[in-house]
Amino acid sequence: MTEADPAYLTVAVRAAILLVAGLCVLCAYRVVRGPTVPDRVVGLDAVATNVVAIAVLFALQTGRGLFVTGALVLAIIGFITTVAVAKFVTEGDVIE
Repeated sequence: MTEADPAYLTVAVRAAILLVAGLCVLCAYRVVRGPTVPDRVVGLDAVATNVVAIAVLFALQTGRGLFVTGALVLAIIGFITTVAVAKFVTEGDVIE
């Protein structure tokens, strides 16, 4: 962050990064443990969303807009992946 930013904003962004990283660990536990395949798909989607949030928060912390662009790309890839996996789980085939 730049020198003109208030100190509480820096602390808030760092705390948010730690919080989202902790949530990412909890979602990864859901991906590993299941118990069902839809639970794992939802957990994986939540992990992807948390990674996007971490990238945006890191962009706020460093002041570099490139991380926002990367976050948008990750969000698009995460969405497409979730749709493909959900279709595979429900129908057994991704491409008809």
